[in-house]
Amino acid sequence: MIYFRSDYSQGAHPKVMEALVNTNMEHTDGYGMDDHCARAADMIRDLIGDRTCAVHMMVGGTPCNSTVIAAALRPYESVVAVRTGHIYFHESGAIEATGHRVLTVEGIDGKLTPDLIDRALEEYEDEHTPLPRMVYLSQPTEIGTIYSRAEMAAISEKCRERELLLYVDGARLGAALTCGENDLSIRELAGLCDAFYIGGTKNGALFGEALVIRNRQINDHFRWMMKRQGGMLAKGRLIGVQFEALLEGGEGSVYYQMAAHANRMAEKLRTGLKEQQVSFYSDSPTNQIFPVFPKDVVRELEKEFFFYAWAPERDGMVPVRLVTAWGTAEADVDAFLDRVRALYANRK
Repeated sequence: MIYFRSDYSQGAHPKVMEALVNTNMEHTDGYGMDDHCARAADMIRDLIGDRTCAVHMMVGGTPCNSTVIAAALRPYESVVAVRTGHIYFHESGAIEATGHRVLTVEGIDGKLTPDLIDRALEEYEDEHTPLPRMVYLSQPTEIGTIYSRAEMAAISEKCRERELLLYVDGARLGAALTCGENDLSIRELAGLCDAFYIGGTKNGALFGEALVIRNRQINDHFRWMMKRQGGMLAKGRLIGVQFEALLEGGEGSVYYQMAAHANRMAEKLRTGLKEQQVSFYSDSPTNQIFPVFPKDVVRELEKEFFFYAWAPERDGMVPVRLVTAWGTAEADVDAFLDRVRALYANRK
């Protein structure tokens, strides 16, 4: 079976595993209060050009999202997201469990816009409704699209105008930063939002995300909130060690190299499928692509390849999600394209 189901189905990049093995017998302080976490945090501060920000090593994406939102909002406040946003669609009510409503709007290509933010605020405007106080978005989005520098700047400006916090989910941030259509650097992103995280789980780490908080209000007693939310790892150094390995060399690091490889493999898939006149559910330039196949083709492909059927069948056609990763081999991509060509040739 060849895997295109996710970008975290393999283990970790060899450099990460080597770092974990080499530090395995060390004794350090716990809960992220060790030298490895401190060095990784300083590497991130240098990368984004902000020596004053707080950096927290988090276990995973959902704990990261739920902890940030719980720490940032008062009990009656809510967060605005697109309906496909991860906090609304794929986190089993984790945000609502903290007492905060997720207010959703239908995105445009999976993205929020300033006008959509205004629309959300118009619907929830007085003390009888959950007050919007934060905007949540993903870079890239859940359907693989990305925010340009201009789009992110416009949302940031709207948030300042409407006194909203801006939080960016960076589970696949590496894919956004290294795709061909991107014009937004990590330094620019950091300057436009109150908090964001650098995803490790989906880009070569065994687990872990690096949360960056630039707004001191959110960071007030944040470690207390981490503990309360179950997001504080006793062996916190394991996350710090991984980010040291991932980010050594800054924009030339293995973190960027892995993401760029995943994007190249996705581009090869995309190009090959377009040659077969395959249509796409979204116009994604990153490592998630969403081709639409006849349902009988999907059934045949599922015998050899592992992937998601992304949306319900409609008129005999099924959108699927293919995800490439740091470990995706070119031979795997060739095998998928060869099988699609053979299936389409048999349909003629």
